[in-house]
Amino acid sequence: MNSPIGIFDSGIGGLTVANAIRQVLPKESLVYFGDTAHMPYGDKSAEAIKYYSLKIGKFLQEQGCKAIVIACNTASSLGYQDLKDFLGNQLPILNVIDPVVDYCTHQPNYKKIGVIATKATIKSEVYARKLKEILPLVNVQSLATPLLAPMIEEGFFENNISKTIINTYLSNSKLKKIDAIILACTHYPLIRKEINDYFKGKVDILNTAAIVAEDVKLKLTKLGLLNNSSEKPKHQFFVSDKTSGFESSTRLFFGDKINLIQKNIWDNKF
Repeated sequence: MNSPIGIFDSGIGGLTVANAIRQVLPKESLVYFGDTAHMPYGDKSAEAIKYYSLKIGKFLQEQGCKAIVIACNTASSLGYQDLKDFLGNQLPILNVIDPVVDYCTHQPNYKKIGVIATKATIKSEVYARKLKEILPLVNVQSLATPLLAPMIEEGFFENNISKTIINTYLSNSKLKKIDAIILACTHYPLIRKEINDYFKGKVDILNTAAIVAEDVKLKLTKLGLLNNSSEKPKHQFFVSDKTSGFESSTRLFFGDKINLIQKNIWDNKF
């Protein structure tokens, strides 16, 4: 119960999920791995993403994690099942897609749902497929928005550059008259306000990080894995490639200054 929760993403965007988990589960220790050497995952092959997911999952298991959260939509869509098959009988594997789909299925007013994400996530059609399985009448419109993640990584938001890029994407005809929009990339919560401004508050902007965090809390509660220790939680943050830019950006994603540890896991055999 007192072991840490493992979280990984293609970069530092998954820190938005880590921060949300920290808010709802303040007693839990976290071990985060950002695969900054291979980011973005959005333009990588499915086989590459599966391989990265298995390697990182094994690393987090070796750190003694009691559960692993794939805080990356691309890895959740392409690497989740492989990682679950690989480690699922040893510890729970959670993703960021299923909780959001489940949330949408309990919103009867959602007739048309927009999805914005990386090219790989959109190409997988995972959100449309899963939503249609449960809500066959819902209209799901998916749009690849590949410039958003690198834009956010570079700190370009809440300025004229981000407004131009965001408005260009959101003005796409696919997203007309939507009731809700799924921010299907862990970077996107940082531009949630700008997206809401574009839609003038008339569209539900799903806070995917918060939805996932509540799901993690529910799953760990059911499994009897919540931390009951009175000790202060200890967090560790690993990246596969470290730059000063990532270090300075982490405060934006996690809400606090954190120390990034560079870790090469690729030379290790399974």
